[in-house]
Amino acid sequence: QMQLMESGGGSVQAGESLRLSCAASHSTDRMGWFRQAPGKEREGVAAIYSDNRIAYADSVKGRFTVSKDNAKSTLYLQMNSLKPEDTAMYYCAASTALDWILPLSLNKYNFWGQGTQVTVSS
Repeated sequence: QMQLMESGGGSVQAGESLRLSCAASHSTDRMGWFRQAPGKEREGVAAIYSDNRIAYADSVKGRFTVSKDNAKSTLYLQMNSLKPEDTAMYYCAASTALDWILPLSLNKYNFWGQGTQVTVSS
């Protein structure tokens, strides 16, 4: 059973940066970041595969960077130029899928962390 623990959330002003981390109990080929704002559905933010293929949601392209330290089984999300609309609970997820189909689809992920809150004020 995979265990995931996120950290690094907080409250910042618009334009500032945050770095989220997700410690996994063991390595897996595909991991991703998702977020859910109040009253909205959970959505994919970024995903990374073991061969370094990466996918981003259009809303975060150019501002967010996903990376993975395989030696530490840790996933990161560097978030720059944060906007109030980035406010959400951010979740780390891991997938046992051996493909790169629909990398930002929630249905492709088997394991989820508890989430870390990111709040961006204007």
